[in-house]
Amino acid sequence: MDISSQDIIIKGITKAGRPFRPSDWAERLSSVLSTFGADNRMSYSPYVRPVTLDGVKCVVVDKKLEEVEARAYRFLVGFAQDNDLQLEEGAAWVNAHQETAGAQQDTAVVAS
Repeated sequence: MDISSQDIIIKGITKAGRPFRPSDWAERLSSVLSTFGADNRMSYSPYVRPVTLDGVKCVVVDKKLEEVEARAYRFLVGFAQDNDLQLEEGAAWVNAHQETAGAQQDTAVVAS
């Protein structure tokens, strides 16, 4: 998964720990900034994309969007806040998963 420290992650889990509904919320939210090409196919913005991380539907927002289109960025963050969704910095997610990968490698070496 291509998450950078310059991203924020809107998780489909409320702060109370409940899954956010409807189940396609991430695709719907990401499609707000999508475009349709000459081939009539939808393309997500390079700044906003739906993903599934650790089994949870999420929307990854590149912080560059705040510079390019501040209102769109505020809309997305406001959506998360209004719906009591968890927000995570991309850097925290990357660090946590690097540590997990390192721990799994250490375990593999010990188990060998």
